[in-house]
Amino acid sequence: MRKLQSQGVHHITLVGADRQTSIDFWEGILGMPFIFEQPNLDRASESHLYFDPGDGRLITVFTDETRKPDPKRTATDIGCVHHIAFAVSRATFQQTVERLDEREIRHSGVKDRGFMDSIYFEDPLGLLIELASYRFEPPAGHSHAEVLMEAHKIRVARGDYAIAEVHLADAIEALIERSRPTLSPDRMPKNPY
Repeated sequence: MRKLQSQGVHHITLVGADRQTSIDFWEGILGMPFIFEQPNLDRASESHLYFDPGDGRLITVFTDETRKPDPKRTATDIGCVHHIAFAVSRATFQQTVERLDEREIRHSGVKDRGFMDSIYFEDPLGLLIELASYRFEPPAGHSHAEVLMEAHKIRVARGDYAIAEVHLADAIEALIERSRPTLSPDRMPKNPY
């Protein structure tokens, strides 16, 4: 038996209300360019809007002009989507509370996740949206996922509850040590003073 190996998220499609609500939220709030539109090829009464979330992947929304926004929280039953998280830069994250407050959008306030900071709010249809900003940059040639996996191993070995910045720093050091050779016979920390 062989796997069907994924290589990343291709797109996420959401059921939207009317066209303008989707454009106003995905582009007007989250800054995702509206890149194209065509009919929903499986349901002619709907339009299919495509937005670029910033990484070359797609967020798409099925819209229908007869549907009106309903802001009650979307279902979180088993099998339902709890929330969708989008990466933002530290600079943007530092402005998030102020920019949501300007629009009178209720939000969670900043949440400390140890390895990242998050803020949550709902879209006009009740879908929970998270804006997340990592507290670290992976070393060249490595991904955020590699750093997090290494930090997890360190955290578990130490018996710590959750990943914290110390685990991230030690994970980055370990990845660099394994991936970059040195002429030094001893890579241990030193005090040259």
